Amino acid sequence: MQHLEKINTLLRYAILNMTTVAGSGHPTSSLSAVELMSTLMYSGVFRFDREYIKNIYNDRLIFSKGHASPLYYALWAVGGAIDFGELENFRKIDSSLEGHPTKNFPFTEAATGSLGQGLSVGLGFALAQKKLDKTNARTFVLLGDGEMAEGQVWEAMQVATHYELDNLIAIVDVNRLGQCGETMIGHDVENYAEKARAFGWRAITVDGHNISEIYRIYHDVVGLNKKPLMIIAKTYKGKGISFLEDKYGWHGKTLSNEEFSDAVKELGEIDFDVRGKIQVPKEKNTEEAVKEEVVNFDSIDWQTELATRDGYGIGLEKIMQSDEKVIVLDAETSNSTRANQVQDKFSNRFFEMYIAEQNMISVAVGLSQAGYKPFASSFAAFLTRAHDQIRMASLNQSSLTITGSHCGVSIGADGSSQMGLGDIAMFRAILGSTVFYPMDAIATVKLADLARKNSGVTYMRTTREKTRNIYNREDDFSIGGSRIIFGDVTSEIAIIAAGITAHESLKAAELLKNEHVLVHVIDLYCVKPIDETMLLHMIGEASDVVVVEDHYREGGIYEAVCGAVGNLYDGKIHSLAVSCMPHSGEPRELLKYEEIDFNAIIKKIKMIHK
Repeated sequence: MQHLEKINTLLRYAILNMTTVAGSGHPTSSLSAVELMSTLMYSGVFRFDREYIKNIYNDRLIFSKGHASPLYYALWAVGGAIDFGELENFRKIDSSLEGHPTKNFPFTEAATGSLGQGLSVGLGFALAQKKLDKTNARTFVLLGDGEMAEGQVWEAMQVATHYELDNLIAIVDVNRLGQCGETMIGHDVENYAEKARAFGWRAITVDGHNISEIYRIYHDVVGLNKKPLMIIAKTYKGKGISFLEDKYGWHGKTLSNEEFSDAVKELGEIDFDVRGKIQVPKEKNTEEAVKEEVVNFDSIDWQTELATRDGYGIGLEKIMQSDEKVIVLDAETSNSTRANQVQDKFSNRFFEMYIAEQNMISVAVGLSQAGYKPFASSFAAFLTRAHDQIRMASLNQSSLTITGSHCGVSIGADGSSQMGLGDIAMFRAILGSTVFYPMDAIATVKLADLARKNSGVTYMRTTREKTRNIYNREDDFSIGGSRIIFGDVTSEIAIIAAGITAHESLKAAELLKNEHVLVHVIDLYCVKPIDETMLLHMIGEASDVVVVEDHYREGGIYEAVCGAVGNLYDGKIHSLAVSCMPHSGEPRELLKYEEIDFNAIIKKIKMIHK
């Protein structure tokens, strides 16, 4: 224990020094968790091979309270993973030691800082460890007491109980003080414990600064009994420094040079040479060479008409047959998204996430970081509540596919609350994202395979209504691609559409042809990125372009097209989009009501053509 005491003193010095040098950071939030984390990492509990980070037998540590990053980096420095002097580069532009942990720091399992998400990411890791890799590795998640007010934490807790993830250990740092004052429950650790037990977890309270007590719990209680474990620690913010400890007004505030000198004096003797040793797991997997999995589409019996959501189910089945890394998650909508097509056939790789979309996306992040290829699905409208989690997936450099079904007003009588009408805008705004919007089932199947091989966040937008298959099984698709599906580049007007409105555009083009008005139709099946050169070539000689979409104009296909070619194209770009408050009704009635059906397209083109 004396060795740990020396480490704790050094950790406290490092936390205070690096934040004082940086002039910003969260020293007091870091000081409260020192004993909890040092005992975990340096008393033989935590197993991690830092020379082989991808070892599936490694334990995983996630700082859900990402603002305690000074402690996180100091722990790795004391463990010898980084040079101790590097800590003084904290928060600098050219340093990997960012204000909240990101993947730029090699030992970061998941970027955090948006509170409430870390336990869900840890759940994804724990699922991979126990259900997929089938190892004895554990996932430890440090949470702050303030973030326990987030509903997503409890979403994760109930799913962890459902899947009996006894390898998931949450450590709650109950230091009482939040950003603006006392937290909702303060130091009532038993209150947290009762709630955790009600959610099916084992819950143990502990003095978060008593090394012996913490040691005993880690070594005697962390075990396998089909229940996840929550260790609820009573701690003090700013622990170890008298003028910081349990004091209001110090959240996110650093010390002056004079205050730093006073704090160092309080720490007493500091052993700058003391180091901690992290136990290396006994087992080690052989890293497999990346191999290209080829999906066989030849056996698919294509029907004349299929909804693109049906194509998604078919696509999942095909890629799961070929690629064992593909994992499917759904938010209790699988009979609608058609993810249920693989639920029984691949039950070991299908995880029901229930009606908790925020948790589902963060679980997908954890699975991605663990080396898998998650596909997560729900109604497009309901995915919008997980915008922050999707944003964090991008910051995590996660590769995952999210499918939103029942998009647009074309879903019909279910009404406006069920209609995804801002989803394209949301996903286009995600850094590095790819957005697919297929018009038929064949395209959907092929794009699902592209999504499997793609990096970053990929969004697939699918439709409820059955539509005619326009493409052939031999057709190929590409990221950034689009295709002329009617007419040619010599016509005066080009129509750009995707999904359901591509079919409306085809019908309009055929009727206009009978009236000797020639247009060509471009299927923009990839809304982001857009190959500008390809799209300009397809627009061809057209003096006008009409963009038709079952989505709000703001952030949708029209703005994507304008952003890609608006400064390069000399003609005028017109918009037909959802502009009225949606209502229940038949799909065709709603397309007409919003003026995005074939008649509205014909009317618009005749106005341009006259």
